Order: sequence, then C-alpha cells, then structure tokens
Amino acid sequence: MSDDMDGKHGVQSLEIGMGILRAMVNGQRSMMLKDIAAAAEMPPSKAHRYLVSLIRAGLVEQDPLTSRYDLGPFALNIGLVAIDRLDRVRLGLTAIAQLRDEINETTALAVWSDNGPVIVRWERPRRPITVNVVTGTALEILSSASGRVFAAWLQNDAVNRLIGKELKSGAHLPPNLKTRADVDAMLAQVRADGYSAISDYYLVNGVEAVAAPVFNFRNEITMAMLAVGVKGMFDISPGSAVVEGVKRAAADLSLRLGYTGGHSAG
Repeated sequence: MSDDMDGKHGVQSLEIGMGILRAMVNGQRSMMLKDIAAAAEMPPSKAHRYLVSLIRAGLVEQDPLTSRYDLGPFALNIGLVAIDRLDRVRLGLTAIAQLRDEINETTALAVWSDNGPVIVRWERPRRPITVNVVTGTALEILSSASGRVFAAWLQNDAVNRLIGKELKSGAHLPPNLKTRADVDAMLAQVRADGYSAISDYYLVNGVEAVAAPVFNFRNEITMAMLAVGVKGMFDISPGSAVVEGVKRAAADLSLRLGYTGGHSAG
C-alpha cells in the first residue's frame, strides 16, 4: 500500500474517540456512560474503553460522586487556544488592555459557549486592591453583567434554556428576578441602555461589574467586554467614567470587526 493510500485511510480508533468527544460536546452537559454510548452509537463496554484513554489524555474527566463524564482540562485548553487564535479575540485583547490603562480597573473579554459566557482573557490594573478574574470561568447568565448582555442580544434556544434553568434553581438571583416576565423587562432595559451593570455580584460578594456588547460584521453579538471592581471603589452609575469607557471601547471594537448597525452598540 502506498503512503498516499495509507494517509487517506487515517486512524480508525482516533476517529471513534473523536466521535465520543463529539457526542459529549453535543450533549451540552455531563453525561452517564449509557447516554454517551447511545449518542455515539456503540455498546457501553466499547465506549468505556475509549473513555478510559480519553481520561488519561486529559480530554475527559469523571466525577467520582456522580460517575458522570464531562470534558476534561486539556479539552478546555484546546478550546481556549482555538479561541485565542481568532482575529476577533486578538483585537479584543488589545482593546481590553487599552481600556484597563484608561480606567485603571480589571478588564476582561467574554465569549459565548453553549453553557453561557466564558472569560477568555483579562487584564489586571495597576492598583493595590483589584479583582482577579480566572481565565476559563463560566458565568451565569442572569447573575453576571456579561451574561445579561449576551442574553439581551443573542436570544437563541441556548439562552432560553439557561434562563429557564436559572429561574427554576433560584440560586444567585437578585430579588427582582422571579419570573420570565421580570427577566424580559430587565433585558429590554439592558438593550435600551446599551450595557449591563451589576452591584454586589451574586456569585462574589462585594464585587461590581459593567459589561457591553461587541458586534461583528454580521451585526451579531460576538463578545462582551467588561470591567470588574470592588464595591465602594468602583463607580457604575450611568455616565460614570467606567460605564462610558466600557461602552466606548466595545463600540470601537465593534466598528473594527465590521459592525454597521442593526443593534445599539452603546
């Protein structure tokens, strides 16, 4: 057999393993072995053997308490590297660094995933007391400024699913968000304002955040730019330097990405 023919055949076991990973990604949640096997169309015993190897490679991890499988740390690293290589994120990195220099606060960039916004990069300000943001952090959609921004402008099935899940749970929700009507009114206000600001961030006490949408050449939201600070040292009132700085930086980045209108970019 020639090298060309051998190359065309590929490695079947690798393709099967990728099929299992694809099934887990499409599942959009941690999964039991039987569910993974069914989605990958193979017997559970066969799926288990591949999962053992995927765990060793860091692509999959298993929760010892629930026995459920989910994507592992190396899979997350692959995703973050792929995101980092996109032009939109490279431009965004420069934008949040410039914004950090302008307002001297922690700034960050979030992109959308099927499980909500994910922080892909952040910039630390030059001041003694700051808020550190962990790269790869997934944010809730109703209790984070960037989550509200994505929910306000994205409005797809994944957003509706997450909103319903968080309303049902009730965890980390502010007292004024009890029903879907409450959420819709809040998101309408975010669209009218062109940004979202949250005081007493509901996952971390004493933290405030401001986020604004970044749109692409399709006039669709593609990222959220945010500033995060310590309550009492961070002015998130309308028209403040922080709010206007985030809105202006997001609008400028939107223009660089080819935004031509259709949504308010702040």
